[in-house]
Amino acid sequence: MYDIRWIRENAEAFDRGLQRRGLEKLSSSLLALDDQRRAAIGKSQAAQERRNALSKEIGKAMGQKDLALAEQLKAEVASLKEQVPALEAEEKSAVETLNEQLAAIPNAPFDEVPDGADEHGNVLLHAHGTKPEEGGKRLVGVNQPKEHYELGEALGQMDFEKAAKLSGSRFVVLDRQIARLNRAIGQFMLDTHVEEHGYTEVNPPLMVRDDAMFGTAQLPKFRDDQFRAGEDHWLIPTAEVPLTNLVRESILSEEELPRRFTALTPCFRAEAGSAGRDTRGMLRQHQFEKVELVSITAPEKSREEHERMLSCAENVLKKLDLHYRVMTLCTGDMGFASQKTYDIEVWLPGQKTYREISSCSVCGDFQARRMNARYKTKDGKGPFFVHTLNGSGTAVGRALIAVMENYQNADGSITVPDVLVPYMRGVTRIEKAA
Repeated sequence: MYDIRWIRENAEAFDRGLQRRGLEKLSSSLLALDDQRRAAIGKSQAAQERRNALSKEIGKAMGQKDLALAEQLKAEVASLKEQVPALEAEEKSAVETLNEQLAAIPNAPFDEVPDGADEHGNVLLHAHGTKPEEGGKRLVGVNQPKEHYELGEALGQMDFEKAAKLSGSRFVVLDRQIARLNRAIGQFMLDTHVEEHGYTEVNPPLMVRDDAMFGTAQLPKFRDDQFRAGEDHWLIPTAEVPLTNLVRESILSEEELPRRFTALTPCFRAEAGSAGRDTRGMLRQHQFEKVELVSITAPEKSREEHERMLSCAENVLKKLDLHYRVMTLCTGDMGFASQKTYDIEVWLPGQKTYREISSCSVCGDFQARRMNARYKTKDGKGPFFVHTLNGSGTAVGRALIAVMENYQNADGSITVPDVLVPYMRGVTRIEKAA
């Protein structure tokens, strides 16, 4: 969320950022709303000041026994008293209108973010490994790699029909060794981020209030993508929401920064805009699991932290020995709250394409302003707004898909990656249940 004072002082830069996002210039209309807000506040304050001044004059008039003047002043006070509620309502309306407009504007991209209208404008940063079908120890003898749902259904351990009877489309029932493999992947990722990368493990609530969803910018713009839970709560679309909001309405000390949180949680998304997309398999589910990474930093450290977060997410894929590439998202494909985003796309042999498995974003003070999350420097200056970052470390369901497709064997079985064998209690191959 933007500071209207910054927009007033940097109108051209603000409009330029919006244009790179494919939006119209808004500084003029926003500053006009701010002028209305200032005028409404001025009128309300003037009325209050006049009432206070008149009260003193009434006291003087009464002391001088000038009853006529006192009555005249009392009549003016009564008139102002009637006007004040309307002036306060005008002020409140002007403030709310401006804030609603500001809350709907996406964050400005960094200068180095590539311009583009959609995913076709994304730029390759680097890649790791090679496609298994182009040589190596995997997919030996597999002429036509199968997709994950073909493998899972043939093994009898992945059932979409049963899930549909329970919950409708975009759900799945996993059982036996594939269910265990899914759990193993999540636990492995969580342990890696805690033990090797220094993140603090958190077990957060899965339901949050409106203020928390507003703080991380899911509300109000993306309301239709969320699942409502009763009158007062939302099911979390990602642990980014509760983890980032752990510092809301607080003032941290610089010595406490950076703060790094991670959590393995179920996530819930309505997928309102994805009708007809990825209807087969587990790629786009209403319920899924993800290991989330969140960092809270001082402003001058956020870019460095962004690179660090990316390397942490990459590390788990390297340990799983999966081929992937990292893309810098263009202005038309990056998220609403992001200043810069890296997507990690893993190679899926069954689909013969890359699919996103992690997205790491730096948000600057955009979310911090919405949450009122601040810090003071070591010498006591401030408070200033913190910077927030979030990333997937990674999506568990998509990692399961990647493991199944990349580690499939000619007989339809799935080899368990070495790093997951301890989490599978020594099981090295998943085969059809007897």
